[in-house]
Amino acid sequence: MEAIVFDCRDAEAQAAFWCAALDHEITRRWHDEYGVEYVEATAEGAPLLLFYPVPDRKTAKNRVHLDIRPTRPQYDEVARLVALGARVVRDDAVVPWVVLHDPEGNEFCVLGPKA
Repeated sequence: MEAIVFDCRDAEAQAAFWCAALDHEITRRWHDEYGVEYVEATAEGAPLLLFYPVPDRKTAKNRVHLDIRPTRPQYDEVARLVALGARVVRDDAVVPWVVLHDPEGNEFCVLGPKA
């Protein structure tokens, strides 16, 4: 796998959110042959994140999403992500994860911490 790519309206803002959420750093900005600026973020031992600006808004449920398993208590991580700009959309006592939206509405889950 080369990268996880995020289509987004504001590549800089999405990169800033996910860098803070996943402890990545923006490492490169570059333009493709069409003049579109990509933002890359990396962290040691983690997949490359690539943020690609697109003109359209998200309109349906993600077909792929990230599951985050924190080392801290689950609800501490949820609170941290909400403070960064995420929004809780489902917290159901029946399942052991919390569903959030990132600032552009992409779903992701926070699982309980590893034992």
